[in-house]
Parts: sequence; C-alpha cells; structure tokens
Amino acid sequence: MKNLKSNITTAISLLGLTGVLTLGACHSDDKDKADQQRAQQEQTDIEVPPVETFGLEKSKLASTLQVPGELMPYQQVALYAKINSYVKRYLVDVGSEVHKGQLMIILEAPEINSQLASARARIKQQEATYLASNATYGRLFNTAKTPGTIAQNDIEQADARRKADMANVEAAKAVYQEVSSNLQYLQIRAPFDGVVSERNASMGAYVGPGGKGSDLPLFVVQQQKKLRLVISVPELSTGSLSNQEEVGFTVRAIPNQQFTAKIKRAAGALDAKLRSERLEMDVENPKKVLLPGMYAEVNVPLKSHDSTFVIPKTALVQSTEKVFVVRVDAQHRAQWIDVQKGIQSKDVVEVYGKDLHLGDKLVKVATDEIRDGQPVNDKPAKKGEKVEE
Repeated sequence: MKNLKSNITTAISLLGLTGVLTLGACHSDDKDKADQQRAQQEQTDIEVPPVETFGLEKSKLASTLQVPGELMPYQQVALYAKINSYVKRYLVDVGSEVHKGQLMIILEAPEINSQLASARARIKQQEATYLASNATYGRLFNTAKTPGTIAQNDIEQADARRKADMANVEAAKAVYQEVSSNLQYLQIRAPFDGVVSERNASMGAYVGPGGKGSDLPLFVVQQQKKLRLVISVPELSTGSLSNQEEVGFTVRAIPNQQFTAKIKRAAGALDAKLRSERLEMDVENPKKVLLPGMYAEVNVPLKSHDSTFVIPKTALVQSTEKVFVVRVDAQHRAQWIDVQKGIQSKDVVEVYGKDLHLGDKLVKVATDEIRDGQPVNDKPAKKGEKVEE
C-alpha cells in the first residue's frame, strides 16, 4: 500500500514538472518572437522611418524683433572758443539747465580792444582823406565850367582819386565790423534749451584755436527732455518694417518699467559694415527719467505685407550646407526643398521657395537624417493640430 502511494506521488510530481517546463518553454518562445518583431520594426523604422506630416498653408505672420538700442540726445552741440582768449567767468557748470540765448561763459581778449580802437581810427583817417579828395574834385569841376581853364584829364584823375578814397572808407568800416564781431565771440550763449553735460576748461585758462587742449570743447549742451532711440535692424527684417509703428523698450536702470516710442526716421539704406538699416524713434522725456547714453532692449513689431507660407520651426532644417524643408511626394519618398527663411515668431517661421506649392505635404519634425529620396512612412498631423501664428 505504501509503495502504491509513493508511486502515485512520484507520478504527480513528474506531471507537474513537465507542465512547468512546457509553460516556461512557451513563455520563452513568445518572448523571442516579441524581440524578433521589435528588432524587425526597428530595422523597418531605420529603413523607412515613420514621420508626421502636415499640409502647407499660407498665412500672415506677425512677430517681434528684439534688438539693442541706444538713447541719444535729440540735439547735442559742442561749444568751442572761436578766437584766442582767456576764460574770464563761468556762469553755468555741469548739470545746469540752460535756455536758448542764455549767457554761459565770458572770455577775455585784451588785444581785441586795441584792434577795435585801431580800426576806428583807420575809419576816421580814410574819411578825412576822402573829404580832401572830394573837395579837390569839386573845385576842379566848378572851375572847369569856364572853358580852357582845367584840362579834362585832371578832372578825371581827381574823380578817380575821390572814388578810391571812398572805397577805402568802406573797407575800413568792414575791418571795424569784423573786429567788433569778434567781441561777440567772447560771450558764448546757449543755442537751445538743454543741460550742460560737459565742461573742459577752468577759470583763467587760455582757449581758442591755438590754445592747449583746443580739440576739447568748452561746453557740451544736450537736449534731454526729448531723446532719440537709435537701433539697427538686420537686412533680413527690413522688409517687414512699418513707419510710424510703436515700439516698446526697457532700460537696465529701470527694469520694471516699460517705455514706448514711435518710429520716425529710417535711413533708407543699409550700413556697409553691419548690413543693417538705422532707425530713429522720438522719446518724450519731460521728467528726464531716461538719460542719454543708456542702452535699451527694444521690441520692434514685424508684419508680413502679403500672405506667405508659414510652417512650424521644427519643419525647417538649417544645415551647414543649406536651409530646406522635407516634402513627401506621392510615392512616399522624401524630397529636400531649398527655401529661404523670413520672419519668425515663437513657434512658427515664414519660408519662401520657388518649388513650394499650396497643399504640399511636409514633414513636421524634419532633420537631415531623413535623406533626399528616402522612403518614409508618413502620417498626417493629429486632428485638431494646426500651425500656431
């Protein structure tokens, strides 16, 4: 009886072991098949990669260009001494607000007074000479009324001498006026309302064209209640600019405040070195919060004038050789299409190309690893997805 039970137990154990081995073998076969299928799929994906596509459409794209800018005085002038002189008195200094015509500095040139006195005496001398020659001519002219008393040649010479003396009087007066005008240059006045931003001479300093440091101005005056914001726009973006467009900008000194200005002037030509166009904007600054010389971060709005092809940035490939998109043809093969890039926003970009057509099927996430002419497994973009503007 015990032997029978032992044989039954052994048989059951053998049956259980056989089942486990069979199940393990089946599981191993399934795993091998799955690995094989996965490997085949990976190989297929390498040979015929799956790609997501979208239909090419036209749209108008609005974007902004962020460029650095510089704030400059609306007007700025450097004032120099026209004649050699000494600084006699300063009436303003750095930081002083001045008004148009206000006296700023008085210079002193003692020799000017001597020159003026000499010019005045020269006038009197020439006037006396003219009076004498004019009187001589008058006597000869009256005497010549009696026939045969005065030769005609003597009368003509007296008249010529009288006219020459009159011309000398006028020349002396001109010299006097010239010297007198130099006196006005000894008083330097403000050409417009502004602020003195620079002073380069001290009391008693010798200034003028022949003075030491003559290359430095006495004063620099800036108009600060109105400023110019100057930027350079790259050539690629110049076609999307619009005059009278309002721009926003910030400065580092006041990072939490946004300022605005309007485009007023455009150079109309590109700088030969920078290949960019100079733009100027007027900035009202009545409280002088902004200072000339500050750097600004400027956001310039750019708008397309016409409808253009707009694609996701991921669909544009920029390799070292070219810029292109990948189109899928009717035979499900990839085609590299050369394009030019236009303005761009956060997620999309304008493209131009003679071989692009409305409705073309483009790869949404393109790379140069998708070779030209390679078969692809294309599928359209998910329903509801569209190119963001």
